[in-house]
Amino acid sequence: MDLLEIAVAAPLENTLTYRLPPNLLNTELCQEPLVGRRVLVPLGRRKVTGYVLATGMEDSKEFKIKNISEILDAAPLFPENLIPLFRWISEYYHYPIGEVIKSALPGGLTPKSARQLQAGSASGEKLQDILRSIALGTGEGKDHRDVESYLLKLSQNGKLTSAETKEIFKSKKVKKYIDSLVADGVLEMHESVSGGTSKEKHEICYSLTAEPAGLEGLPGSGKDAISIYRARLNRQNNLSLGVAEAKTMYYLELLRGNSEKGAVPRKELLASYSGAGKQLQSLIASGMVVEERRRVFRSPLGEQLEFFPAPEVLTEEQQAALAEIVPAVEKGGYSPFLLHGVTGSGKTEVYLQATAVTLSLGKSVLVIVPEIALATQLETHFISRFGENVVLLHSGLTAGEKFDQWSLVVSGEARIVIGARSAIFAPFKDLGLIVVDEEHDGGLKQDDKLRYNGRDLAVVRARQQQCTVLLASATPSVVSYYNAQIGKYNLLTMKNRVGNRPLPKVNIIDLRQKARGGKKSIFRPPLQKALVDNLERGKQSVIFINRRGFSVNVICQECGTPVECVDCHVSLTLHRSKQQLLCHYCGYSVHERTVCENCSSTSMVPVGFGTERVEEELRALVPEARIARLDADTAFDRKVFLETLKKTRAGEIDILVGTQMVAKGHHFPGVTLVGVVWADAGLSIPDYRAAERTFQLVTQVTGRAGRGDDPGEVYIQTMRPDHYALLYARGHRYEELVERELELRRNPKFPPYVRMVAIHIHGESEDRVVDSAMKVAQVCKALLQQPLPGSSAQGSRDANNTLGSAEVLGPAPSPIDRVKKKYRWQVMIKTESLNILHGICNYIHQHQNELAARDCRLLLDVDPENMM
Repeated sequence: MDLLEIAVAAPLENTLTYRLPPNLLNTELCQEPLVGRRVLVPLGRRKVTGYVLATGMEDSKEFKIKNISEILDAAPLFPENLIPLFRWISEYYHYPIGEVIKSALPGGLTPKSARQLQAGSASGEKLQDILRSIALGTGEGKDHRDVESYLLKLSQNGKLTSAETKEIFKSKKVKKYIDSLVADGVLEMHESVSGGTSKEKHEICYSLTAEPAGLEGLPGSGKDAISIYRARLNRQNNLSLGVAEAKTMYYLELLRGNSEKGAVPRKELLASYSGAGKQLQSLIASGMVVEERRRVFRSPLGEQLEFFPAPEVLTEEQQAALAEIVPAVEKGGYSPFLLHGVTGSGKTEVYLQATAVTLSLGKSVLVIVPEIALATQLETHFISRFGENVVLLHSGLTAGEKFDQWSLVVSGEARIVIGARSAIFAPFKDLGLIVVDEEHDGGLKQDDKLRYNGRDLAVVRARQQQCTVLLASATPSVVSYYNAQIGKYNLLTMKNRVGNRPLPKVNIIDLRQKARGGKKSIFRPPLQKALVDNLERGKQSVIFINRRGFSVNVICQECGTPVECVDCHVSLTLHRSKQQLLCHYCGYSVHERTVCENCSSTSMVPVGFGTERVEEELRALVPEARIARLDADTAFDRKVFLETLKKTRAGEIDILVGTQMVAKGHHFPGVTLVGVVWADAGLSIPDYRAAERTFQLVTQVTGRAGRGDDPGEVYIQTMRPDHYALLYARGHRYEELVERELELRRNPKFPPYVRMVAIHIHGESEDRVVDSAMKVAQVCKALLQQPLPGSSAQGSRDANNTLGSAEVLGPAPSPIDRVKKKYRWQVMIKTESLNILHGICNYIHQHQNELAARDCRLLLDVDPENMM
């Protein structure tokens, strides 16, 4: 019991063993289970947050076991059944387990120690002498002018901040000198704990202990009512309360009727009667009122959401899908499903019906979406059906809101979680169903730090916790559909829209044919006419362009040089509304009126177009239309985003312009026309999934049309009208797209026929990055010629003991070869053997300090989604 397995929030591969000291062992803190709680532990010369994974560890005779310093939680923050998932993630993605848990928990929950220099007991004149010698350049201080400002601040304030202390210790020479001053007693080193900003929020509340006088029969709420109430209260309790005290009691009794828990918050009481504050102490002293401190849960919902009633009947396809899902939920055990339902087929109602069954069994439900915009869309349906059972978990919440939502799940008060990929870590003890909506979307993959895939973890968690998992999409990923074909998933299909509404008619506009006469426009005549006609009929339109900003870049008219980011090898995007040129990778910006770096010309012109430019041309084309725009620039505010969606559904917006956040999941019954301004952007990306993703995006945005009573129509503008991805999207031919992609990926092999890992090498020196990438590639090729430690896939090797199906691609610069001042190269490995893949990853991870040059970092991305 007293020896604990701890994962520390630090880049350590293994867990550590610590001892629970006697002074903590017998306290109230140890009455609750320790597993799943945070502790503060010593690590080297500092203290860091640790997470208890197990108790009753064996004592070790090889090294001294340190004591934990403090237990940070009164109860577990995560259930024990999440620990196998944390261990799996750490091993599969080659990421320190303590850092995995830190990523999983709400932010602001990792306090750590910080050192702080203070003036010592023996400072006084000694410190002043040192400062004088530094100023004169003589004696003890002649070689230490670089610490003069810090010592001066110490003499004036008596201490430095933790940040200043950290800064001063970066130099080995300075550190040695400061250590000598500490040894002499001139300075002292103090340790404090910082961080841990997320805490419970509480409020003071008041409850009545005296017998209520009752509010029945009072003449309104004026002076007469208070007078009658006072007489009644004094007579009933044999008291002689003054007017102010009686008035306070009156409002307490009035307001507690509106409180579900009977206690009235102080803030609410004082808002009703400002004089109550002075009377409460005497009422508490007399025993008529009791004061309590109650936890408040911060709600991220804000305004009242729309209400969506349940449909009176289900379609035959919805019933058929539920006939497979519901028995699996009721039976329990691991059951994976892939639901392929066309846009508008009613997949959300399947989620809701399956959720109702799961809740009736006393189990919980987790719903994962690829981005916050979709979480916002789904939450309205779930809250309409299940009310306060629903909580949200995603990065759009404040740290306090996320901590409170997490706490509601831990306590069991909330049984449904809706969130983006990080919600996969929701601390449920009794999961019965996991739903992954838009399972094909690349947004389910984390692209920095812990590079996990929320969809894949949903399947792993369902298998570990023996529950049903439902992956769903109108355009499932080729890999998922292949898994269904070979029997790993149970395939469910919904080929028809609710109400048997037809799928929209899709027209392709060939941009290679020059428009005849007239002013050049983003919109070709067929789309222009369709927009005007649709507006005249009183119908709504959606215009899709997957580029925000006014133009893609700005170039010099004199020499043709584009304006690029100083820290990244990418062009800046013009945002005319902000009068700025912005880098979408690092945030660097300059004013739109800039000068050419190459020739100093001021003749700069925008090239290409984004959502701002599209909106501007629409306003010129149809000035009478009510136009709104949804992209990362306009939807960062949740209230603005919700209001725009609400107005679109209510028919108060005629044309909605947006990026991919308008392409998926939204139900706009009044939209009958969709225009895709430029369908080719994704096809030119150097990625083997470029065609698949273009098909998915075009199909998804096409699906916004014709979901109401009127049929829909779509216009797709493209320079590649004969590309199979667009032709299949035009005919809603998903199965043919999958067949074509699988055939193309057989030779050369790509997923699902092989597994991949990307090894990224980043650094500020291009030469050192290139050298490191070369070394990594050479090591990977050498490893494939010999048995790898821990690999069990030797049977797949040929007579020469090499892995014939394995391939090392690169080294090569990343398609975007410089971001945030760092050069980027990569090495790709493909192999059919997962054991071989992880054997190479283990070797690279363990020897990264030898392989990476100074100031370079090696990053492993298992099952990469982003090739850029």
